[in-house]
Amino acid sequence: MLADVVHLLVCPVCGGDLALDERAVRCDTGHTFDVARQGYVSLLTGSRAPGTADSADMVAARDAFLGAGHFAPLAEAVAGACRTDAGVVVDAGAGTGHYLARALDRLPGAVGVALDVSKHALRRAARAHPRLGAVVADVWRPLPLRSGSAEVLLNVFAPRNGPEFARVLAPDGTLVVVTPTSRHLEPLVERLGLLSVDQDKERRVADSLGDRFVEAGRSLHEFGMALGRDAVEAVVGMGPSAWHTNSHAMRARIADLPESSEVTASFYMSIFHRCL
Repeated sequence: MLADVVHLLVCPVCGGDLALDERAVRCDTGHTFDVARQGYVSLLTGSRAPGTADSADMVAARDAFLGAGHFAPLAEAVAGACRTDAGVVVDAGAGTGHYLARALDRLPGAVGVALDVSKHALRRAARAHPRLGAVVADVWRPLPLRSGSAEVLLNVFAPRNGPEFARVLAPDGTLVVVTPTSRHLEPLVERLGLLSVDQDKERRVADSLGDRFVEAGRSLHEFGMALGRDAVEAVVGMGPSAWHTNSHAMRARIADLPESSEVTASFYMSIFHRCL
């Protein structure tokens, strides 16, 4: 709930402390941000368009796919990478809050902040866990969080803002970054013409964090999934390929697949520490 995390937030206009007042979040100088009836608050400001936000259809597809447990091994690995003494876990690009909720299940004393630019996603994230507060924010802009407030920062399939990640992470904090490998979703990528992961992905991850972080470890996580056509449609619809394919043409291709397809899930999980 927002009440559990509002002390970690700062006003995106003046940088002042925020407090929850009935159905709004306010700072001392009077900047006010309404809390949506679903329980999230938007701290986006200005007229500049935010980064690409997942649509309602993409969020529904993600919720269905993750809710069915297809990525459960990854969710457990992410939760297991969190410091056991963490009091605050922030997920930058949290989507529906699926991975953050699993982490909070492992950390009974922690609270979580879900940041995402999609209000459709945060409507679900706000209900994902009782100790989770959901905030609409653009990862490419200054994050509306106190400096050094996060013991763990999660970044799962999301953009990375190295300077801001370094600012909000505690000096001894842990950054957990998950990215797909070039084998992810084989053989669907070729059969359905999906966007593929370029071979330079890992270098770009490191470059995005600059000289502010050092990689303390990296692990490969791969597992097989038996996906029916509905699950295939969901995993396609929740990812970047959804922006670049015609939905009717994609459904026709999926209809030509076998009733069940063996699909590979493949990810790198990297652990980073701040350079002090």
